[in-house]
Amino acid sequence: MELPEMESMASAIGVSVSVLRFLLCFIATIPVSFFHRFVPGGATARHLYAAATGAILSYLSFGFSSNLHFLVPMLLGYASMLLYRKYCGIITFFLAFGYLIGCHVYYMSGDAWKEGGIDATGALMVITLKIISCAINYNDGLLKEEDLREAQKKNRLLKLPSILEYFGYCLCCGSHFAGPVYEMKDYLEWTERKGIWQPTEKGLTPSPYWATFRALVQAAFCMGLYLYLVPHFPLSRFTEPVYQEYGFWKRLSYQYMSGFTARWKYYFIWSISEASIIISGMGFSGWTDSNPPKPRWDRAKNVDILGLELAKSAVQIPLVWNIQVSTWLRHYVYERLIQKGKKPGFFQLLATQTVSAVWHGLYPGYIIFFVQSATMIAGSRVLYRWQQASQTPLVKKLFDLLNFAYTLLVLNYSCVGFMVLSLHETVTAYRSVYYIGTIVPIVLILLGKVIKPARPARSKARKDE
Repeated sequence: MELPEMESMASAIGVSVSVLRFLLCFIATIPVSFFHRFVPGGATARHLYAAATGAILSYLSFGFSSNLHFLVPMLLGYASMLLYRKYCGIITFFLAFGYLIGCHVYYMSGDAWKEGGIDATGALMVITLKIISCAINYNDGLLKEEDLREAQKKNRLLKLPSILEYFGYCLCCGSHFAGPVYEMKDYLEWTERKGIWQPTEKGLTPSPYWATFRALVQAAFCMGLYLYLVPHFPLSRFTEPVYQEYGFWKRLSYQYMSGFTARWKYYFIWSISEASIIISGMGFSGWTDSNPPKPRWDRAKNVDILGLELAKSAVQIPLVWNIQVSTWLRHYVYERLIQKGKKPGFFQLLATQTVSAVWHGLYPGYIIFFVQSATMIAGSRVLYRWQQASQTPLVKKLFDLLNFAYTLLVLNYSCVGFMVLSLHETVTAYRSVYYIGTIVPIVLILLGKVIKPARPARSKARKDE
C-alpha cells in the first residue's frame, strides 16, 4: 500500500513509485549503518541489528517476497556448510547461482530497469556472491595452509559461523542493495571489534565523518551530471532513423557519450553505498604510512572514477570498475581455474567474464558485452607486451597512447550491449560502426600470436599486469 504523497513525489522527480521507494530505502542505509556503531549489548546485538534492519529495508523497498527470495539461497548455502563441508563451496556455487538464474529468467529485471522499474533481483545478486564466498572460505578451512593462496589464507573460516552471524553478514544494514561485497571474516572482526577495528591503547578509533561527507558530495555531483546528460544521449536513439543519418565518426562519438552518461548513474549508486559502509566503520581498511598516519577507507570503494575514464589499458578496468565484484571474480573464479604450476590464459579470462555475464542476467547484451570485454583485455595485453619490448622511450609513449585510445574505443563500443540488453539493439549499434570494436581486438590477438617480441626482464609486479 502506497502513501498518498509517494505518487506525486515520484512524478515530481520523474521516476516510478517503485524506484522512489527503493531510493528512499537505499539512502536510509546511511543512518541505519551509522546507528550500528552505537548498538548496546555486544556483538550478538549488533548481528541481530544488522540482520533485522537489512530485512526491514528489503521489505519496505521490494515487499515481503524479497526476503523469501533471499532466504532460499541463504538457507541452501548454510545447509551445505552444516552438512557437507568438504564440498560445500562447489555445492553452494551451483545452487546459489542456479537460483539466481531462475530469478533472472522469471523476472527479466533488465526490461523493468530500462522502463524505470526495479525489483529485488539486484540485491539477490549481491547476496549470492556473499553466500558463495562464505561457503568457499569455510571449505578452505579444511585445506593445508601451505597449499593456499594469500587471499585464501586471509579469508578462510576455521569454524562455522552461527546462523545469526550468517544472516547479519548477508543482510547487514541494507548493504546488499548495491554492495559492496565483503568477506565474512572482515564482517565478524568488524562486528566483534577485533583486528584493525580493535580500539587502540588510547581508545582512539578513526572518525568516518569526513570520508562519508566526501562520498556524499561525490554522489550529488554524479547524479547532477547524469540528470543533465541523459536527455541529450538517450539509449533509444540507437534504433531511431536520426542516428542512422549520422556519419561514422558522429555515431562512434554518440556511442562514447551514451556510455559516458550511463556510467554516472552507477557512480552515484556506488558513492551512496560507499558512504553507508564508511559511516558504519566497516569501510576502514587500515592506516597510511604517512606521519601522522591517516585512516584509509578503501574497503567500501567500488569505483575509481578518474581511473576508469582515463584508463591507459583495458587490463586496468577490473581494478577501477565495480572493484569489489571484480576482486570476488578474481579470487573465487579466475584464480581457482588456474592449474597448479601453470600460467593463466584466455580460457580463465573468458570463463570469468562468462560467470560475470550470467550473474548480471541472461540478456544477449550482457553475454555479448562480457565476451567482448575478454577479447578487449586480451588485445590490450598484446599492445602492452609490444610496448614493453620497445627499445626507445618515444615508441613506448606511442604504444601507451595507442593502448589508451584502444581502451577508450572498445570499452564504449562494447558497453552499448550492457546498456540496451536486446540482441537487435546491440547488433544495430555495433553494425552502425562496422563492428570496429569487435574486429580490432580480434586482429590484435591474432597478430599477438604471430609477432612475439622477446620479453625484457621485469619485476613481478609488472608481470602481473
